[in-house]
Amino acid sequence: MKKLIVFSLFLLLFSSCNKKKEATPNKELATFFEKYWSDADEFDAIGSTSRGETKYNHVLPNENSADFRLKYKTFLESNLAEINKFDRASLTENDQLSYDIFKRDIETNLEGFNFKSHLIPIQQFWGTYLTMVQLGSGESDQPFKTVKDYDNFLGRLNDFTPWVDSAIVNMQAGIKIGAVLPKSLALKVITQLEGIVSKDITKSVFYGPINKLPKEFSEADKKRITEAYNDAINSKVNQNYSKLAKFLKEEYLPKTRLSSGYDAIPNGAKEYEYLVKQWTTTKMTPDEIHQLGLKEVARIRAEMEKVKVEVGFKGSLKDFFTFTQKDAQFKTFKTPKDVLDGFNKIYQTMEPQLKKSFNLVPKSKFEIRQTEAFREATASAEYLQGSPDGKRPGVFYVPILDAKTFVYPGMESLFLHEAIPGHHYQTSLQMENEDLPKFRRFYWSGAYGEGWALYCESLGKEMGLFTNPFQYFGALGDEMHRAIRLVVDTGIHSKQWSREKAIAYSLDNEPSSEQAAIAEIERYMAIPGQALSYKIGALKIRELRTKFEKQFGEKFNLAAFHDEVLKDGCLPIDVLESKMNAWAAKIK
Repeated sequence: MKKLIVFSLFLLLFSSCNKKKEATPNKELATFFEKYWSDADEFDAIGSTSRGETKYNHVLPNENSADFRLKYKTFLESNLAEINKFDRASLTENDQLSYDIFKRDIETNLEGFNFKSHLIPIQQFWGTYLTMVQLGSGESDQPFKTVKDYDNFLGRLNDFTPWVDSAIVNMQAGIKIGAVLPKSLALKVITQLEGIVSKDITKSVFYGPINKLPKEFSEADKKRITEAYNDAINSKVNQNYSKLAKFLKEEYLPKTRLSSGYDAIPNGAKEYEYLVKQWTTTKMTPDEIHQLGLKEVARIRAEMEKVKVEVGFKGSLKDFFTFTQKDAQFKTFKTPKDVLDGFNKIYQTMEPQLKKSFNLVPKSKFEIRQTEAFREATASAEYLQGSPDGKRPGVFYVPILDAKTFVYPGMESLFLHEAIPGHHYQTSLQMENEDLPKFRRFYWSGAYGEGWALYCESLGKEMGLFTNPFQYFGALGDEMHRAIRLVVDTGIHSKQWSREKAIAYSLDNEPSSEQAAIAEIERYMAIPGQALSYKIGALKIRELRTKFEKQFGEKFNLAAFHDEVLKDGCLPIDVLESKMNAWAAKIK
């Protein structure tokens, strides 16, 4: 009997030792990830600034240049070789997640070198030439608090000249092989470039930091910095943006294409398949996504018809779209402040329900702001992540060109997506989680990040919102918008859809102005595949929730589900699914 007790104790101790060993994170792997993250800042200096790092605040990487591309590719290949030296099976669950994310991301980035996206280095939606304006305004990530901060941005302006020169060289190479922007997009870029140039230097967006020179600066520093910025705006900003505009107008525009999709450029069909895989983190083909989109559009249309009947509207669904966009009863605001107050009221309404649906809550502060004037005309509502040190809050930006024409249907779903609990909860919790290696704290996967935000739109009724049928219709309109993306993005880039056909399809199936539809379709033309990530990710998260609700019945805990989805940060969708299934199996 004593021997049996001793043997049982031995087994218990052996089991405990094994569990302890299994639960120990791999220190060598952690050191490897730390070194990678530190070294990677050289290639992502602007991203480093946005994360609150300061080492490269004076640098603007020239991702267009052959030297940069070769050095970056070599860096990725070296790190892939290093991660392959680790035995995945011996790692803890958290380390395995890190291993899987890291390896997949490196391999995907390396695959991108098979294509010639660098020959189309600019487009109207995002990119370095637009980011420089945001940074230089003094209202974004670039700090302007010390003398060194001001000198740092002058360094970035110096680097902007070689960036522009390389962009032009690459576009000239693109012209030779037919890898060029569609004409409609090039025209938008020209308008943007010309709008950035300011003959009156004091009216330039880049003069913003001079208007806010800290009082504690010495008079000598103020004088030197002001003179340096006057010179830089004239010789670096105005000259470079004018040079780009002139090149596009005179040399590039005549060579642009009338086609809309990537399948019209050399190896474009293959590149689109790659971009679909990159953005959705799935193995779905463009055709599979196209068919899924058609089904989702039909399903949401049926829901829209129900709302139309509920409110007693007589007319077609398309007539109802127009009604909800133009009728005076939906335009209740007079000033931008009224609009911002409307969003704050939404937050106050849903706040009590948040506590029931989420245990994990970000520490990061949150603000709602009107989008800056210099980019408001072409901007969409968006969320800008705060800084890790908590000094810069997460900001929900709302473009308000004319408050009197701002319609309220859809405001609730927009807030759920861009603000709380959408992007603010997800990105802040991920950034704040110090149990994750740094590369994971700032890792982004469109299908997860945008998928989570779109899933959050479906939480409206649970959050005490959507009590007004028109707000619910607005939410359906937002969901329809993402379903349409599955159809038109794949249609444009893999089925030879024209820009005009895609615009018409959008207007037939969602409440939207023609101007807004054009801007959206041209967005998909500029960044193929990105728009697919929203619905693909949201459908998977909703599918997992429905599956576990059926599996656990009354014991299903929504807050626990949300916490598990969020706690490990952005994950590729297939990795998220495996993780959630393992979580459910443990609970069972």
